[in-house]
Amino acid sequence: MADWRDWLSIMRPGDYALLLVLLAALLVITPLCWSQQAATRVKVFQNGKLFAEFDLNSERTIQLAGPLGETVVELAAGRARIASDPSPRQYCVQAGWLSQVGQSAICLPNRSSIELVGQQAPVYDSLSY
Repeated sequence: MADWRDWLSIMRPGDYALLLVLLAALLVITPLCWSQQAATRVKVFQNGKLFAEFDLNSERTIQLAGPLGETVVELAAGRARIASDPSPRQYCVQAGWLSQVGQSAICLPNRSSIELVGQQAPVYDSLSY
């Protein structure tokens, strides 16, 4: 079984140069791929229609009436969350605090949701779906 020392013995100078270029490209590209834009506003939807849009820097509590009861949305310190909802599985509540552009919490049984937006639209790729 070969170990890493065997690979070093068969490498040529061009191989080292190629590895160095690939490593440099990786160091440049990684921060660009992982950086996310902070959101500035939150859109609140009820029954699939825009209920209201708020600045994330304001601290407030919004109450939405839905078919199952009341959904409570909290805004504080540049973040938003659905604090409580009468839906049975509580997925939207479990999403927790949202702060990045494109993040959302959806409460389907109560027909309410929030979506964070910013200066630029979020960039989606195959991993987002």
